[in-house]
Amino acid sequence: MTKTCRYLSLAGVLATAALALADPALAQEAAPAPTPTLNSGDTAWMLTSTALVLMMTIPGVALFYGGMVRKKNVLGTLMQSFAITCLVSVIWMVIGFSLAFSKGDSTFIGNFDQFLLGGVTIDALQGTFPLSVFVIFQMTFAIITSALITGAFAERMKFSALLWFTGLWQIFVYSPVAFWVWGGGFLFDWGVLDFAGGTVVHINSGIAGLVAAIMIGKRKGFGVENLAPHNLVLSFIGGAMLWVGWFGFNAGSAIAANGAAGMAMAVTQIATAAAALSWMFFEWMTHRKPTVLGIVSGAVAGLVAITPAAGFVSPAGSLVIGIIAGIVCFWGAAWLKPKFKYDDSLDVFAVHGLGGITGALLTGVFAAEAFGGKTGLLEGNVDQFILQIEGVLVTLVWSGIVTAVILFVIDKTIGLRVESDAESEGIDINQHGEMVH
Repeated sequence: MTKTCRYLSLAGVLATAALALADPALAQEAAPAPTPTLNSGDTAWMLTSTALVLMMTIPGVALFYGGMVRKKNVLGTLMQSFAITCLVSVIWMVIGFSLAFSKGDSTFIGNFDQFLLGGVTIDALQGTFPLSVFVIFQMTFAIITSALITGAFAERMKFSALLWFTGLWQIFVYSPVAFWVWGGGFLFDWGVLDFAGGTVVHINSGIAGLVAAIMIGKRKGFGVENLAPHNLVLSFIGGAMLWVGWFGFNAGSAIAANGAAGMAMAVTQIATAAAALSWMFFEWMTHRKPTVLGIVSGAVAGLVAITPAAGFVSPAGSLVIGIIAGIVCFWGAAWLKPKFKYDDSLDVFAVHGLGGITGALLTGVFAAEAFGGKTGLLEGNVDQFILQIEGVLVTLVWSGIVTAVILFVIDKTIGLRVESDAESEGIDINQHGEMVH
């Protein structure tokens, strides 16, 4: 696929939201695929990975975010992650999986062949393990992506608006982007690399969070009142669960219990540790004290950045990715947000948006043929780095624009934000009739 074709396709996304990039002249007859055979080891690993990724949202994200809000909003924050888990599970079963992974003639969106999981039988396989396991494994990715966005508008969105936003965003943003990258869509055809979700999960959620934070507006008292976290112990526990669960996220994306899964686990550990230290030391130099929230946030930044690269880079490459990610994400939280004065409550864009962009671009730099069969900039493949840039831009534009449209429609119908008095009172008691004593 030439650069000209890619640019024409990108214009098609923005103009018509429907791309047709197949080039019959370049098509080659594929060799007959081997008959899929169930492998109990792969099945066991994918079952385990699925449970680990689900743990990343409940209780991982729920506790990580819950500890960073004020006490009057902790239950509402936990409720958001739990309710999203339930809602996205149903949407994914009904239509989300089909739109993301049913390959038809379109390179923009899947079809309805697996509506209500049609064709997902007890004997159906995805490679060497049950198709049903693959469905739920990918479901957990869809769940956490929506849950991550909530940190950007924490403490001020109506619960009813959250449910509408989550449902619409899953159908019109998450499923299309997942299809583009993993389901055989145009980014896959171009050759954009995203091993486990740097584009699909983190850039997608990061830019959506930034748009939401700006459109909903700042929290009452932002910049004036003390909006400090109420319980960093909860955030520490949640962050630690994210780290452990991320092995299912990245190593599970090898889709087998093999050497690729082992290397993905290794580079995930290395990059995460490096980013945590990088953030900690820069915070120490800047603010004179290393904080618990800082080192945990740095670890999450490293987890985010290594996600797209985990199946393509060496341990040495992962070390550099982690160090750079810690610096970039700290800069996003400590300088960029105060500079532009937007209220991204829990630094979703700084950590997931900038971390995802950093990881996606550095995948194009450090991809090594010996570790994933792909070459990057350091091995002379400039085109791969350019492809990564294009993948980032497409995701930012689509997710940003469609997120803004969804939020605008909700705001003009049922409203996005709780009333001023309700915000002062707290979303726990106002939205859910409960409170922490």
